[in-house]
Amino acid sequence: MLLHLAASYDAKTSIDSLWLLVAAALVLLMTPGVAFFYGGMVRAKSVVSMMMMSFGAMALVGVLWVLYGYGLAFGTPSIPHVLGTPDWGLSSLLGKDGMTPDMSGLAFAGFQATFAIITVALISGAIADRAKFGAWMVFAGVWVTVVYFPVAFWVFNLQEGWIAANLHVNDFAGGTAVHINAGAAGLALALVLGKRVGFQKGMSKPHNVPLTLLGAALLWFGWFGFNAGSEAAVDGVAAIAWINTLAAPAAATIGWLVVEKIKDGKPTSIGAASGAVAGLVAITPACNILTPFWAIVLGLLAGAVCAIAIDLKYKLGFDDSLDVVGIHLIGGLLGTLYIGIFGMTHIDGDATKGFSSLLYGGSLTQLGAQAVGAFSVLIYSFVLAYAIGWIIQKTMGFRIKNEDELAGVDTVVHGEEGYALETV
Repeated sequence: MLLHLAASYDAKTSIDSLWLLVAAALVLLMTPGVAFFYGGMVRAKSVVSMMMMSFGAMALVGVLWVLYGYGLAFGTPSIPHVLGTPDWGLSSLLGKDGMTPDMSGLAFAGFQATFAIITVALISGAIADRAKFGAWMVFAGVWVTVVYFPVAFWVFNLQEGWIAANLHVNDFAGGTAVHINAGAAGLALALVLGKRVGFQKGMSKPHNVPLTLLGAALLWFGWFGFNAGSEAAVDGVAAIAWINTLAAPAAATIGWLVVEKIKDGKPTSIGAASGAVAGLVAITPACNILTPFWAIVLGLLAGAVCAIAIDLKYKLGFDDSLDVVGIHLIGGLLGTLYIGIFGMTHIDGDATKGFSSLLYGGSLTQLGAQAVGAFSVLIYSFVLAYAIGWIIQKTMGFRIKNEDELAGVDTVVHGEEGYALETV
């Protein structure tokens, strides 16, 4: 039976909905991009496991979002300013008779689903080479329900969420809800699972550099939908978000390579890919409210700062396998706080309500609000991720055995090899 549209939509609504659907497809492509980006950086005998964690997130979170996640993030508040009401199977968007779908509402729900999916996938890089797939899936389902869905309500629900509506935090596309959220959870899981066997600087090199570069390219391509699509309209704000999504990661690539050359003597392709991702992370919350010049400055800072930050794990003694903390947590914090200093008070002729940055408004109030929002999400995500991970580790076990880690996660957990080379 075919669904039909009973209501007529004007051209603007149709165009905006079409753009949102295209942007959603771009963002969904980013999760396979994460799989390639992470997959190339692990050992050859862990690549299947690494990529499966991203594809598992796509499958599980996609189902949970449609079942109840959208309602918890954007439904009628069940707890004012904190949490929505489950909307089982997106029933509220299908019309009273279930046959008159809300075009713009469903497009928005699909777009936001891809954000939930990639946020979970990002966490997996912190525990590469040593996690059980079944335990990962349990963690993903619980964490997205008790952490991501509520945080999305706080940040993305502009009328009801306490971070967006009460604090007036500017987080256009998810510096807090996606990157700080994932980075804090990644740090928590890295602590729960402990260090890999033989953990030290330079213990393992990326097994497939072209795979990582392909992943970075897919991420950058999809990120235009991630940022420009967050306007949910075809207008000037979407256009400046697009331009800033070009400028910041380009500058961040340069910033990372310069630091890498000074620090290690050679600029690397992995450094270029990581720098681009760091710039994309940093510009995510700020892409709607910075001039392209300040986006370039942010990119340079993000590339340099994150290139330095990835070495913190060796000094502090935690094993964040693929630098989720150094890139996503640090980059997300940098971009979110940067808004309070350099964010414009007007953009595209439209005043930003309750917003006044240090440079353009002469006030530190917005910087304070950005900090409260960012660190609230950081603490909430870290505490709950640690608790969930600890319970899983103590019950079903989260980490594989040391001998299985040395043998290779792929064959032990999945019975597959990333590169099955036949001998003649």
